[in-house]
Amino acid sequence: MPASKQFAAVTGAGSGIGRATAVALAEAGFTVALIGRRAEPLLETKEVIGVAGGEAQVFQADVSNAASVDQAFLHIAAAFGRLDVLFNNAGRNAGAVPLEDYDTDFWNDVVATNLTGVFLCARAAYRLMKAQSPQGGRIINNGSISAHAPRPHTIAYTATKHAVTGITKSISLDGRAFNIACGQIDIGNAATSLTERMNKGVLQADGRMAPEARMDVTHVANAVVHMASLPLEANVLNMTIMASAMPFVGRG
Repeated sequence: MPASKQFAAVTGAGSGIGRATAVALAEAGFTVALIGRRAEPLLETKEVIGVAGGEAQVFQADVSNAASVDQAFLHIAAAFGRLDVLFNNAGRNAGAVPLEDYDTDFWNDVVATNLTGVFLCARAAYRLMKAQSPQGGRIINNGSISAHAPRPHTIAYTATKHAVTGITKSISLDGRAFNIACGQIDIGNAATSLTERMNKGVLQADGRMAPEARMDVTHVANAVVHMASLPLEANVLNMTIMASAMPFVGRG
């Protein structure tokens, strides 16, 4: 629990992991900046937080667009005065596409959201955290267990998630001088609308289609809150949270 009023930003806050985490951060005492492309789902998240007695504001932004991201964080700075935590969560699924069928525009779209978007939001938060007084803050990147092992036919998604790990480590190193900590949470099979297909079956490394276990998304949200609530002298550099029965360990 934060000792005094603190401010967090969550990208992709309109649904799924982003919404669950924004709600959990508000419940933990953070005032939350809700960031995403579409206003309506962000307003729905804000309403959920408000009903529970929390505080949140909506900031529309396309995370793949530098000007849009920078404008949103300028508005966050003006509204809150500082930023203590960024949960760099926004991303997109890419589906299973054989390498020989990959379209260049499809590749670029996945990279724009899952990699460039993470960089742009981290850069904007880093600038704010470096300039504010007291200096410092925490950036938490949403990686994936695909940052460790791929699913079949997911080269774009897997490449971006491996690259997010490089971003996390670089920020963790470069942020030391400015009291900016950076960690990564790698999530496996949280129960959201994006993973409902896993109940019917998804492609496995041996070519089979098989259903996979999922876990309640609140476990992910609570894990992010734990990372966010640590004093800046401590950092979870990398956490893997997964449905216990999913086939990640021993995949292939």
